[in-house]
Amino acid sequence: MSIDLIIHSANQVLTLAGTAPKRGTAQGDLAILRDGAVAISGEKIVAVGDTLDLLALADASTRKIDARGKIVLPGFVDAHTHVVFAGDRANEFEMRLQGATYLDIQKAGGGIMSTVRATRAASLQDLVAQARARLDAMLAHGTTTAEVKTGYGLDPANELKMLDAIAALDAEHPIDLVPTFLGAHAVPEEYKGREDEYVELVAEEMLPKIRDWRLEIAKSNLQSPISNLYCDVFCDDGAFTLEQTRKIQTRAKELGFGLRVHADEFANLGAATLAAELGAASADHLIVTRREEMRAMAKANVVAVLLPGTTFGLGKTNFADGRAFVTENVPVALGSDINPGTCWCESMPFILALACRYEKLTPAQAIVAATINAAASLGVADRVGSLAPGKLADVLLIADVPDYRHLAYRFGANLVETVIKRGRVVVG
Repeated sequence: MSIDLIIHSANQVLTLAGTAPKRGTAQGDLAILRDGAVAISGEKIVAVGDTLDLLALADASTRKIDARGKIVLPGFVDAHTHVVFAGDRANEFEMRLQGATYLDIQKAGGGIMSTVRATRAASLQDLVAQARARLDAMLAHGTTTAEVKTGYGLDPANELKMLDAIAALDAEHPIDLVPTFLGAHAVPEEYKGREDEYVELVAEEMLPKIRDWRLEIAKSNLQSPISNLYCDVFCDDGAFTLEQTRKIQTRAKELGFGLRVHADEFANLGAATLAAELGAASADHLIVTRREEMRAMAKANVVAVLLPGTTFGLGKTNFADGRAFVTENVPVALGSDINPGTCWCESMPFILALACRYEKLTPAQAIVAATINAAASLGVADRVGSLAPGKLADVLLIADVPDYRHLAYRFGANLVETVIKRGRVVVG
């Protein structure tokens, strides 16, 4: 077998061995190799181990990257994004600085509906172009796989337009994308006062159409993460009730969707418990989740996706208690929640910094949350999220730092020096 690339002599190689999400005392297990190396053939890793052993596999055609003094780890997996959208909401940022709340802005016709109007007006090509620039920035900060939600269309045609944009970006951009249908992100203006009718539209018309869309995509490329498709619902004050969420998610499960849920961001309506009851892949936000609900999530293997950038973006201090989720044996993952309203952040390293300072994770726990656990929440841990033979060669080299903890210890500068995606250097 020909070895195309060997990354060698790394100060630390964080292998994060395994494909299952890490939890409890294992949440911080990085499985570190010192003076380690990673050997790559084509798009995949073929060996991980001691530098001298792997350099012995090289021949005259093997490219070598000297990682002396550097940290090597898997590419980041961003478990929660809204990266496809049109326009911006900088005016709302200023409104919040002057005292307006999230719900105040929403009631005044802003918030999600402002982006819905801009996204509906945008062409497919416009959506792709705007999202491409944001994905480029995410890639430069080390993200190599990302979940992407719809939810700014809120009618069948525009939700499908958003999915087409996700598919087009997945085909052309180095970052692999995992789509989530979030038709239940908000009730659109034309259904104001007829919320249950909109829930019926989502459950009985949109979900079957999107199931069919996914089947066509999967036929064309079985290796793409787009062969996975999730359904999410924003269950909270000002969004969807618990019973509305149950109806949509139950129908989605019948149609073969994986389940995710926006839960407990502003008010506890019981969505985390519902996620456990329905066997959801993840529950996300979880700022006001109670301990008994954490235990239910642990029992049902629901991954807690925490989004500290959103709390920071809103200028609040009530961050999710990441340490409590770890203590209760819930696998913890992280997402950027990049979106135009509350968290325009392309940097997963900054999310790590926030998670350590405000959600009480250690640097090792945060790295696990942004790699193997995020991959597990998206159903792609068999191919990304750790460095192991047979997995995709998604690898980061961190600039000259003595220890992995610098990834969360330092902030405001990008320490990601080199990004390798599917065996190809795409940054650096």
